[in-house]
Amino acid sequence: MWKPSLILAAALVAPSYALHFFIDGAATKCFFEELPKDTLVQGHYEAHVWDDATKSYITKTDVGVLITVEETFDNNHRVVAQRGSNTGRFTFSAADSGEHRLCVTPQNVPSGGGTWGLGNYGIHGTVKFTLDLAIGETSKIESTDKGKIDDIVQKVRDLNSRLHDIKREQVFQREREAEFRDQSESTNARVVRWTLIQLTILGITCAWQLSHLRAFFIKQKLT
Repeated sequence: MWKPSLILAAALVAPSYALHFFIDGAATKCFFEELPKDTLVQGHYEAHVWDDATKSYITKTDVGVLITVEETFDNNHRVVAQRGSNTGRFTFSAADSGEHRLCVTPQNVPSGGGTWGLGNYGIHGTVKFTLDLAIGETSKIESTDKGKIDDIVQKVRDLNSRLHDIKREQVFQREREAEFRDQSESTNARVVRWTLIQLTILGITCAWQLSHLRAFFIKQKLT
């Protein structure tokens, strides 16, 4: 059987590690860690609850988790008290060197008390908890975060560049549509103008022919 103190001692060797443990009901599980001053700790957690129907641990959105961090060397001064969903993250920085106590408490979960092989609470406990911790100097973790932020910034710049290209294409299409519309209106105006001219000429011709025929008939009548 593993001991939390032995597993957490790995933090002195590795900058990040993952814990997988089981909790019976809404019991509180605590770990202790000696942290130097200005040490930044980032944690990601997931809580899965035993489901008797599927005989497995599943994710339930109504399950909550309480995360607390206390400085045991300073009268258990609490530096973190965070309630979240079944998945989440937390971050804190050690203000002073000394022992810190990290506790996790599942909320809105079935109570424990099942018997192995007979109860409804799984083989190990009602809650399977996964905790990923990154412990290191603030500058190192911030450097990692800065690299991720730089990647995001570059992606945003690429998206902005694509948006500008799309806007330029839209402006070009609007200019072409406006040019085509002007040409169509100009052509239509010329057609209407030429039609009016033809109608005018046709009207003048008809009037001249009528006048000529009238004069012809009058002359024939007189003779």
